[in-house]
Amino acid sequence: MIDKETVENRVFELLKKASTGVPPDVRKALENAHSRESEVVPKMQMKAILKNVEVAETNSLPLCQDTGVHIFFVKGNLKLIDSFSEFEESIRNGLKRATEEVPLRPNAVHPITRKNSGDNTGVRMPYINYIPTDDPWLEITAFPKGAGSENMSFMSMLTPSQGLKGIKKFVLDCVIRSGGKPCTPTVIGVGIGGTSDIAMHIAKEALLRPIGDRHPEKDMAELEEELLRAMNETGIGPMGLGGKTTVLDVHVEYAYCHTASLPVAVNTQCWTGRRARARIYENGKIENMEG
Repeated sequence: MIDKETVENRVFELLKKASTGVPPDVRKALENAHSRESEVVPKMQMKAILKNVEVAETNSLPLCQDTGVHIFFVKGNLKLIDSFSEFEESIRNGLKRATEEVPLRPNAVHPITRKNSGDNTGVRMPYINYIPTDDPWLEITAFPKGAGSENMSFMSMLTPSQGLKGIKKFVLDCVIRSGGKPCTPTVIGVGIGGTSDIAMHIAKEALLRPIGDRHPEKDMAELEEELLRAMNETGIGPMGLGGKTTVLDVHVEYAYCHTASLPVAVNTQCWTGRRARARIYENGKIENMEG
């Protein structure tokens, strides 16, 4: 079994890593975007973004003042968890430590009274998603989600007759409607099918894939590429000030749905692409994952 201290320490390190640096795939995409821009203003914005990354990583400071609310994905052999209540308590303790020591801005508030817990925890926060597999490890992904990008979330119950054309129109309209609010260039997660909640869930889960990682099914991969081109032709550009790079990538996931339904959801991640993963083995070995 995986002990509580190992989980708490790893969660702390993952949150620090996700909040103060960008994954290698995100850095490469940002550098490519900087090279691609030719006009003064968008190129200046991309240069400022890259400088922001450099300063944050050099000084171990958060990339943004909004360090988000904290979502976790736990994937692997759940039999390695002796007690789920203790496991989740270890995650909360790691988050509390990170809030104080990194530091992370305390963002978690009661939705009605707006009372702040002061440590980023509260009812159903952090939110933990479990993905059981038969692998010999437990993989924890820290996924901080800022409000600027999360506020630009959309969901629609299309009719089946609207089909693929309707899906493309809805997704593109969401990006145009968002403009520069989610701190472009963004990564767009699209969830198609299932039910309303499943569509939104898999849209967020799609954001866990590294930039450039195409869907394994040809039709879905082609849809990702088509949406990517269309979004970058909007001219919204870095920070909404115009340019060639509105999104860094588009990831699509789907689920089978009811014959009378066509749910579609869009979830947006800002340019920071914040995520960090590690695998913990039963023998205590820890493997830090990139991408």
